[in-house]
Amino acid sequence: MRSLSEVAALLRENDDFLLLSHRRPDGDTVGSCAALCLGLRAMGKRAAIYANPQFTPKYAPLLEGLVAPAPRGCEALVSLDIASRGLLPFGMEDAAVLLRIDHHATEVSFAVHTHVEPDKAACGEIVCALLCELGVPLSRPIAEALYVAVSTDTGCFRYSNVTPNTFRVAAACLAAGADAHGWNRRLFEVKRRARLELEAYLVKTTRFYAGGRVCVSRIPDAVMQSLGLTEDDVDDISGFGRCIEGVEIAVMLREAGQEGGKVSVRAGAPFDAARICARIGGGGHPGAGGATVPGGIDAAEAAVLASLKEEPELNAWQTEF
Repeated sequence: MRSLSEVAALLRENDDFLLLSHRRPDGDTVGSCAALCLGLRAMGKRAAIYANPQFTPKYAPLLEGLVAPAPRGCEALVSLDIASRGLLPFGMEDAAVLLRIDHHATEVSFAVHTHVEPDKAACGEIVCALLCELGVPLSRPIAEALYVAVSTDTGCFRYSNVTPNTFRVAAACLAAGADAHGWNRRLFEVKRRARLELEAYLVKTTRFYAGGRVCVSRIPDAVMQSLGLTEDDVDDISGFGRCIEGVEIAVMLREAGQEGGKVSVRAGAPFDAARICARIGGGGHPGAGGATVPGGIDAAEAAVLASLKEEPELNAWQTEF
């Protein structure tokens, strides 16, 4: 584990970097990569973002001019917002990562050097502090990348992970010229009709357990295809169930490849999404966790329901699972 000043020194020592985002990249990993890439270039370094094959159009404005199609083999690899080796982007599964910057607490790191701050709501908060440590001022492009990072990982500052520091970072971004209104509308307001049709489908098919405290939703690939959904359409769908009155634990299930099932859990106190997912091989934060279970979406559902049965606060409701 390295301190922020040690991370800054490590970045100063190297001159060539390739930045890695996680699979199914969200706003935090993309925004963090973009902000650090721009900051390193401002220092005169050679820096680029690996062309994650799962990048989507939603965040394309942040990546313009920053993406490298493939590693050249001489760069120092830096991962941002990646909790485990299994989340490294396709094509970089066995990459020798020099530095991991993250806000997910994990027992084992896959990088030579690691800097993790679990109390931060978004990796973007760490990158903002790192750029300050490096003496890099927030240009408007850097500020917009950081604003996207912190706003997306906090649900536009609605989630319980928000801290005073989160707002300080957002304020610094606005002071540097970030178009918060434009990004808020793009990320949180405007939806394609296909997304609305998906929400209608989920309203009809979501199942409730434990007296309505738990809900389980499923999005099979067949539904994705029939509605013409893209990954951008489902970027934040995991939180759908938490919008329902009385729901304290929302589970979203999707297919992951030919034989896997993807579990996403959103929870509120006293429940811990990371604990629920850890029992089935995953992890995360108290408010948000995930796991991939072999055997498809049905196996994933059985696994997460079995995990929920072990929650002490749900003991009185176990017969409903």
